[in-house]
Amino acid sequence: MVLHSGNREPRGRVPGRYAVAGAVLTALALVGGCADFPEQHPRSWRDQPSLRPQAGPEPRVEGEEQEPPSGERPRSGPEQPPEGCTDPDPAVVATCLAPVGAVAALPGGNSALVGERTTGRVLRVHAERPTEEIARIPVDPSGGGGLTGLSLSPSYAEDGLVYAYVTTETDNRVVRIAPGDPPEAVLTGIPRGPSGNGGAITVGGRDSLIVATGDAGSPKRASDPENLAGKLLRIDSFGDPAEDNPSPDSPVVSAGLTAPEGVCAAERGRAFWVVDRGSDREILHRLVPGEETGPPAWSWRDNPGVSDCATVGASLVVALSGQQAVSTMRPGPEGTFTGEPQRGLEDTYGRFSAAAGGPNGMLWLGTSNRNGGDPVSSDDRVIRVEPPSGGGGGKE
Repeated sequence: MVLHSGNREPRGRVPGRYAVAGAVLTALALVGGCADFPEQHPRSWRDQPSLRPQAGPEPRVEGEEQEPPSGERPRSGPEQPPEGCTDPDPAVVATCLAPVGAVAALPGGNSALVGERTTGRVLRVHAERPTEEIARIPVDPSGGGGLTGLSLSPSYAEDGLVYAYVTTETDNRVVRIAPGDPPEAVLTGIPRGPSGNGGAITVGGRDSLIVATGDAGSPKRASDPENLAGKLLRIDSFGDPAEDNPSPDSPVVSAGLTAPEGVCAAERGRAFWVVDRGSDREILHRLVPGEETGPPAWSWRDNPGVSDCATVGASLVVALSGQQAVSTMRPGPEGTFTGEPQRGLEDTYGRFSAAAGGPNGMLWLGTSNRNGGDPVSSDDRVIRVEPPSGGGGGKE
């Protein structure tokens, strides 16, 4: 493990307290796949809110749009098949992408950042404007890796920073993207292996990020407290252990993950949901930093291909790639569930691979149909829809 502190020399395992961190991370903006943002301090990657509906497919806008009735939101489901990269579905924001590995909604509600898993490109997609590439990170997509996590910083409204979880030829790592600068690694040395290289990232509080790492194909690594594989990590913006971690010299706050596909906040950041493809079943963890990993909060007997999660209002939405749907669940107190999850968007857009909650309660989704699916001409796509009504959930 190597902890990088911005442009400074690495300081080993002992976390620093930097004056600049206090200045940068003063404003809370819960971000990433599971949070909304304040409408203030415009940055170069964000837009002012718009009440117009989504335009046609990216990379270009087709024709003029009509103002919708007050309060109307984009509806899902294509009425006509796409032709090339032109997709008539009003919920489709961007088309003809490489398989999507991660999505992070931007303030304003009309745009998002999208990471292509196999290319390492980070794109800014907009409902009414052409797609823009803002960064390109060298990645190795083998063993379930590539670019698999994307999150805005806790103080994005002030600093405009974005963080990505990627696999390289030598390791898995967290990379920071600043406007106008090349991507910079802040946490390196997370083990990589023949499998279990994917990971996820989201905001962990006022000044921290939560990172879920795969076990790199080794359950022993996941149970080793000194190894960063198969863990839930909490770091600051420089990649150092967050100041209130259980061990001040370690970023590890929970252990026992296998191949986490998504992480999102629960209970206003007091706990975190992690969707994980375990060795024999797909499971949902509710993890509290500093507490031991307990029994799964939910498990799927049919292994539907869990691929990401997003909290939207009181609901937890899980993207499913194998069953080509989303599953909506309503957690109760302390992460308990009753009833059954509610499936939606079945066989509408194909394999969902990424999810994020956005402003105004909208749900952003990415697809990976060109990776083992049945792609249409406009795949892969980014979609923005009103989330399906919630269901329950309980241990199977």
